[in-house]
Amino acid sequence: MEAELFLGFNLHAWITIVTVLTMFTVLLFTKWRSDIVFLAAIGVLYVTGVLDAKEAFSGFSSTSVVTVGVLFVVVAGLTHTGVLQCIVRYLLGTPTGYGKAVVRLMLPVAVLSSFLSNTTVVSLFVNIVKMWSKKLNISPSKLLIPLSYASGMGGVCTLIGTPPNLIISGLYEESSGETMNILATTIPGLFCLFIGVLSVIAMRRLLPDRKTPESAFEATSEYTVDLQVPSDNPFIGQTLGEAGLFHVKGGSLIDMYHFDEKPMPIAEDEPLMGGDHLVYAGQIDDLIELAYTHKLVSSDHHVMSIKDLDDSARLRTAYVTFTSSLIGTTIGDSTFEKDNNVVLAAVARSGQRIKEAPRRVELKAGDTLLFVCPKHFNVNASTLANDLHFFDSEAVPNIDYGTIISTVIMIAMVVLSALGVLPLLHCAFLAAAAMLIFRCCNMDQAMRAINWDILMVFAGSAVLGLAIQNTGVAERLASGILDVCGTNPLVVMTAICFVGTFITEFISNTAAGAMFFPIMYQAAEKLGYDPYPFLIALMISVSSSFATPIGSPTHMLVYGPGGYRFSDFMRIGLLMNLIILAANIFIVSIVYPLTPLP
Repeated sequence: MEAELFLGFNLHAWITIVTVLTMFTVLLFTKWRSDIVFLAAIGVLYVTGVLDAKEAFSGFSSTSVVTVGVLFVVVAGLTHTGVLQCIVRYLLGTPTGYGKAVVRLMLPVAVLSSFLSNTTVVSLFVNIVKMWSKKLNISPSKLLIPLSYASGMGGVCTLIGTPPNLIISGLYEESSGETMNILATTIPGLFCLFIGVLSVIAMRRLLPDRKTPESAFEATSEYTVDLQVPSDNPFIGQTLGEAGLFHVKGGSLIDMYHFDEKPMPIAEDEPLMGGDHLVYAGQIDDLIELAYTHKLVSSDHHVMSIKDLDDSARLRTAYVTFTSSLIGTTIGDSTFEKDNNVVLAAVARSGQRIKEAPRRVELKAGDTLLFVCPKHFNVNASTLANDLHFFDSEAVPNIDYGTIISTVIMIAMVVLSALGVLPLLHCAFLAAAAMLIFRCCNMDQAMRAINWDILMVFAGSAVLGLAIQNTGVAERLASGILDVCGTNPLVVMTAICFVGTFITEFISNTAAGAMFFPIMYQAAEKLGYDPYPFLIALMISVSSSFATPIGSPTHMLVYGPGGYRFSDFMRIGLLMNLIILAANIFIVSIVYPLTPLP
């Protein structure tokens, strides 16, 4: 009883609060896997008795979580039959002027993101937009942020477009017994999208004009490659000049290291020894040819023997993700290249080549890495996919009858659910089964498409929302908000959505949706109003993260390719947050008038 007197919360409530705050702190300031963090949080709530076994693991059987998992299979069918590629091919065109280009880009991206994973859509469009921007003579950095924004704003237009919508709608069904229509957020979402497109065009000057990492790789005088002299190299004993390694075609020697790895003075008469490191700057093709002709190897091969270099090697560009385990490390201090059968050729940061031996560069999030890979290198089959994002790794499938079949399946799923013929989960299961039966994707492709890490986060988010509600935390916070904001329902809705919009800049929008659902629901009921419109506004607000690159996975996808800096998102994003918040409250209050409970 004493615990209940402390700020009105009992022991279980405080355990919940501390668990949630600790979890978000860990996610913000460490590189721990989010699924493990959420699972640990569930474990704490269960072990401490906050939730019983049924409640603690209810997230794994939640309708919304299962729906998300099944939809992964549906998306796999659309991807492997070339539906997305076909749409991209015919939609962008050649617009005249920046405003028309933004419209031609953001609208189709938003439509696709309304039904598909926005991460999948952005991954597909990134390379297309980079090539398209060159054709239009527009800097890619002027279009990649709008690309990411469009995917987020499009996702809120349907319940299946973004995970928070499914989580919130599922929690609403459990609390009220009523089911939300798959198109419940369509009109408010489209209005916010319209305002968002106009805002991007109006604030174009706030978008940065950055050099892309690829432009840094086009410069021939700043390319750096770290090569090593193996112990059986035939040029050992000769000077750099005699061996033809001092003056080289297409480049120059900028550093030399002996066994102690201390830079040596670079002189033409310096003798060559086994184990020497030679760092060259220059044109990549010429430097790779130099490695072949002079029997030099990647410096991770050490000095045991000459390694055969693959004459069919190709260059591949990758970007260091914000959750990569490579951040803060150097490639040279690990066996990364040997383990993944790649050679790091260069590193660029914020569109500028780093003038240092690439294997000695301490990596940061958003760095662009250029690798020499075997011609048939499979990114998805290597550990690289966990730390790096390759935008040229997806093979473009042939457009055939499967494209039409998968499209029909997708449309049928949406129509049947929207008309209320079948519940969304039933429609998703039927669509996934049809994708497999008609061979739009095979079983292996379907299983690989399911992102179990994301499903764990979704399940954990649902459980956290349940804990916040059951322990009275939501009711107490709702009462506190009402004490501050008064009893005007529009003011209360705006206040909670405002906090949700900025919280989601730093945490998963799914977690934000689950955390704020019970608070918004309780606040609406305490005011005596139907929670439905309040929750529609919440769905849009927790997916409206524009101000930081960590606010959305799609921001992370464009961060490296656009050569952006962290502050680039804040310049336009803070204003976008406020503009979309205002548009959200305005349109929701019109489409779904605030209605007192009977």
